[in-house]
Amino acid sequence: MADLGVNIDHVATLRQARMGNEPEPNFATTIAEQNGADQITVHLREDRRHIQEKDVRILRDIICTRLNLEMAVTEKMVKFARNVKPDTVTFVPEKRQELTTEGGLILQENFAETIELFKEIDIEVSVFIEPRLSTIEMAKKIGADAVEIHTGKYANLKDRRAIQEEINKIEEAAILIKRLGMRVVAGHGLNYYNVKKLVNLNKIEEFNIGHSIISRAVFVGLADAVKTMKDLIT
Repeated sequence: MADLGVNIDHVATLRQARMGNEPEPNFATTIAEQNGADQITVHLREDRRHIQEKDVRILRDIICTRLNLEMAVTEKMVKFARNVKPDTVTFVPEKRQELTTEGGLILQENFAETIELFKEIDIEVSVFIEPRLSTIEMAKKIGADAVEIHTGKYANLKDRRAIQEEINKIEEAAILIKRLGMRVVAGHGLNYYNVKKLVNLNKIEEFNIGHSIISRAVFVGLADAVKTMKDLIT
């Protein structure tokens, strides 16, 4: 049975469109947790286009499951995350001009020092990377606890053969991640239609899904959207 991490960034996106007070991400957190979310994921971006520092601090206080903070590997973000103490930090690439994260992080050996700063205060470290075996081996080398496989390419493919080839890559990556003693996570571009093929691999321990859930919630409500996704991955 896989865990579901619900990314609530786009609740904050809607709030920031008017620079007002609603909808509040903390309300979304409560609804998501009550309807099957095992984790709440947020990305505090450099440009603060959606989630704000205050959101992360409030979430840390009210969350009943786990808090996963996606973050760029910068001195400022490391300091903030160590202060807030989420359960997990996920290192992600970040470009100010991108609409959403466009690919996996390029790992560097000096990330090992940053990872140790989190592990010494019992914060799990995950890295968001492409399903490449050499990159997964680097993740182990620098001390990552978990690997989140970037599933964006899989989600965007249309050709049936290409889709199957990408699934095979993801499965091979998941096997190696597990063999190296790290948790297997997947996310990006996953929705109610494409997630099942990855669930059926029986290799992925956690899925982080946001845009699709929040989009569906516009029509059916957040409680139903979360519950339906949770049912799909279990």
